Order: sequence, then C-alpha cells, then structure tokens
Amino acid sequence: MFGKSGNFLGLRGTRLQIAVGIIAGVDFLLFGYDQGVTGGLLTLESFERHFPTITPSATSDPAEASNRATYQGITVASYNLGCFCGAVACIFVGNPLGRRRTIFLGTCIMVVGAILQASSYQLAQFVIGRIVTGVGNGLNTSTVPVWQSECSRSHRRGQLVMIEGALITGGIMIAYWVDFGFYFLDPNDISWRFPLAFQIVFCFIILAFVLSLPESPRWLIFAGREDEAVNVLGALNGEAHDSQFVKEEFYAIKDTVLEASTSSWRDLFTMGEDRHFHRVVLAYVNQMFQQITGINLITYYIPNVIENEVGLSPFLSKLIAACNGTEYFLASWIAVFTIEKFGRRKLMLFGAATQSICMICLAACDSQALKGNTAAGYAEVVFLFLFNTCFAGQTPVAFESISYQTYIIFAVINAFIFPVVYYFYPETAYRSLEEMDAIFVKTKSIFTAVRVAKEEPRRYGKNGEVLINYDETDMAHRRRSSVADARQHRFEKHGGPENEDV
Repeated sequence: MFGKSGNFLGLRGTRLQIAVGIIAGVDFLLFGYDQGVTGGLLTLESFERHFPTITPSATSDPAEASNRATYQGITVASYNLGCFCGAVACIFVGNPLGRRRTIFLGTCIMVVGAILQASSYQLAQFVIGRIVTGVGNGLNTSTVPVWQSECSRSHRRGQLVMIEGALITGGIMIAYWVDFGFYFLDPNDISWRFPLAFQIVFCFIILAFVLSLPESPRWLIFAGREDEAVNVLGALNGEAHDSQFVKEEFYAIKDTVLEASTSSWRDLFTMGEDRHFHRVVLAYVNQMFQQITGINLITYYIPNVIENEVGLSPFLSKLIAACNGTEYFLASWIAVFTIEKFGRRKLMLFGAATQSICMICLAACDSQALKGNTAAGYAEVVFLFLFNTCFAGQTPVAFESISYQTYIIFAVINAFIFPVVYYFYPETAYRSLEEMDAIFVKTKSIFTAVRVAKEEPRRYGKNGEVLINYDETDMAHRRRSSVADARQHRFEKHGGPENEDV
C-alpha cells in the first residue's frame, strides 16, 4: 500500500496543491461571473425588447411597474432556485460519483444552461436556462470547497479557500467589465447574448483539467480505494508514499471515515458525543448569513440601483458598477493574506459590524437621494463600494415597495450576525478537519465550543509542521477503541475470524 507513486500532470507537493487550487478557482470565477453578468443586462434596449414583461421602467402604470419588478426578481432569482436544487442533488450524487466527476457533471450542465440563456427569444426559455445553469452551479459550489479542503494542508486550507472567494469577486469583476464593453453594441442582440455565452470559456477550462487532478483522499478511502488514497496523499504532500507523515495522515483520515461510515442521515439530527446537529446548524447558519447580508442586492443589481435610485445615466451606472467590481476583487485579497494571521472569527466579526454600519449609511443616503439630493446619491455610491470591501433574493420588489428601508433590513441582519459569531463559532485556523472532530467531541454545550477550540492543543504548527503525532491524540485512542468494539461485535454476531474485518 505504501510503495506506489502517481502522476498528476507531472506535479507533486505544493505545485499539485496549487493546480487543484487553480481549477477550483476557475470554478469560482465562473460562479462569480454568473452572479454578476445578468444585472448589467436588464436595462439594455435589446434585452428589454425581447423581455418587456420584466422591465418596470417600460410602463408608467405604478401597479404594472410593481408587477414587472416582481417578475424581474423571480427571473433573476430563478438562478438561485437552480443552485438550491443542484446543492440538494449533490447529497445524492456526490458520494457515488466522487468530487471530480461531480464537478465535471455540474460544469457540463452549466454549459447547457449558458447555451439556453444566450439563445433565448422567449422569457420562459431564459428562465429555464437560468435554472439549468443554477443546477450545475449548485453541484459545483457544493463540491469544489470540499475537494479543495480535502486536498490541502491544514495551515494552507484557509488561505486557499479565501483565494477561491477572491476569485468569485474576480468573476463578478469580469462580468461587469464585459457587460460594460458590450453595452456600446446595444441595441444589437450581441450586447447581451455574448456576455451570457462567455461563461462557457470558464467551463471548458474546468472540463479540460479537473479529471487529470487527484481525487479527494477522504473520498477514496470512503470508496475503499485505499491504495489510491495513499498515492494521492503522497503526491499532494510531496512525501514518499511509505513515509511516516503519509502513514499518520492516512490513518487519521481512515479512522474518521470508518466512524463516519457507520452514521446515517438520522445522525445529522442527533446531539450525541459527536454533536452532529450542533455542527450542521453552525454550517448552515454560516452559509445563510453569507447570503442574507445584502451582498446579492449589490452583486445582482448594482447597475440598476445606481441608475434608478441614485439617478445616474446608464453609461455612468455601468461604468461605476464595473469599477465597483474591480474594487471588490482587489479588496477580497486582503482576507487571503490575513485569514491565517487573524483567524476566521475576527474577520467574520469585523465584516458583520462594518457591513451593518454601511447599510445604515446607505439607508440614510438613499432616503435623501430620492428627494433629489445629488451629494447624498454620490455618498450612496461610496458606501456601496465600502460595503463590498467589508464583505470581501428578490431585491427589485423590495426597492419598489419600501425603497431605502431595504438597506435598514440588511443593517439589522448584519448587526445580529456579530453576537452569533462571537458566542457560537469556534476558531478553525491551522486546524485539520480531524482536529475539529476532536473539538466538538469535547464540547458539552453550544456555548462552550469557542472555549474548547481555544484550549485544545494543535497538531500542526503555522508552517504545517507536526506538533503532536496522531497516535498520541485522544481521538486516535477513541477511534481505535471504537473500531475494536465494532470488530468484536461483528465477531460475536457472525463468528469466525474471516468475518471480523470492519
């Protein structure tokens, strides 16, 4: 088992991890591009000509404008519905297919969705295209972070994942500039068809390379392909396959996988020693927070907000949106270089507090801008930029109905996030995935996870060096005992040494 070697595009060690990170990053470029591309197309003359029923400004009747704003919100949000369906589908296809093949499938689906959107002449086809694209993206964004995390070292995992986040903003930036460039070709249909079709370029890059890179070692062990898992661990870490480091990593992962393999879906809702439900809630709430901060308001609709709320021209609105996307991309790299130094908790706390302040300022500025105060409108643009720096559903309906008070809602939400993160979210910097298991096993209350994480000794240093061997940890002893008990139980039930392997 510990004597094989592998070849992944001729790369090993750090270079191989970087290659995984690049393909993961391209996927998130694609995700960001998909998020940002539609907002700049909604006000194009050629787009409005094909889809007048989602253009509020095309009618002087307030009731009809409200209806069209609703339809526009549904049209844009249909992508998110597809993302949700894709994420749910990943529950059922993720383990049978593995990480790489799930990403390959999701990307193929996104190609189909992009073609449907770019070739649309009817709103129904456009909505279906957005849903299909969303399904593919849901599969990808549910899988890529897992694949990335399971293929990276603990001291680099946070930084690599933050690079993925930065590349989401990179995709948004590219989308805004592509929209701005093709704005000058309006009213020719290419002004909106090409930006929608351009996402296929990112898809082709992923499809060309993802299957040539290593599969997750955790999934390989889960699938019973242990030789391949050892091969991958050695290649990813640049170590000999029979080295002590690779053996330690292999047994740490295998013990985790063996224990996880005895679990069922019901266990996700239990609060036993492993605190499954506690961990599930933290994960889902964290993802929910990310989506309800108000970032989608800005990402999807900033050209509309600047044009309709601030009152600037279509040209300036799209130019400012593109500049905003560029600033968003540059600001996101701050976290890449600070995530391991300051940790996840501090950055989340900082982001929640400053985002809440920005939303309060946006509400104040927008209320004055609607009264014709030009200076307040310019200040609103400034705070839109600042919110994106701090951040590193159906918004048109909200603005149509409650105007500047939309920002107040997001201000309250962001203020609420701060105490939740402070009291309930443990720090994970420099921790392996297996170490987090140990932390939650020692956590006896939802209020003590933060303290336990502070007190638990670290297995790895800030440069990835081993501080505590896996065999010396409590989790190793606990899992070996658990496996031994399972073997004994099977031996007693079936009898005979040939049946005792678990």
